[in-house]
Amino acid sequence: MQRHLLASLLALLLLVGLPAQPVEAAMDYAKQVLIGADFSNREMQGVTFNLTNLREADLSGSDLQGASLYGAKLQDANLAGANLRDATLDSAVLDGTNLTDAVLEDAFAFNTRFINVTITGADFTNVPFRGDALKTLCAAADGTNPVTGRETRDTLGCS
Repeated sequence: MQRHLLASLLALLLLVGLPAQPVEAAMDYAKQVLIGADFSNREMQGVTFNLTNLREADLSGSDLQGASLYGAKLQDANLAGANLRDATLDSAVLDGTNLTDAVLEDAFAFNTRFINVTITGADFTNVPFRGDALKTLCAAADGTNPVTGRETRDTLGCS
């Protein structure tokens, strides 16, 4: 009996003493005012910035794969070199936004507003756009993405 109790206690101590695997919850910054915030060079996969004011924010070099920026205000924001693969940018406002060398492969940006954006070297492979947005982007498209090796004009399907 005593041996059984001792074995049970030992088993319990071993189970309790083992560290649990950490669970990384995606960060949620929805509906916040983050004007001028510095999120540069961060691992932010799956982060939520829905309806967030990110005017003049610095997200350059950050890994935002799978992030949701639905309806985000990104006026004069810096997204240079950011990984935006599979990100949702629908209904976001990009006015004066720097997308130099950003990778937006498979992102969703159909109703996104692009005004005076810098897209040198950006990769837009498989990103759906409205006709007016595509026309605006093709007028500014140049360069080759240093990560994917694709030309910006080709990724947009510009003629």
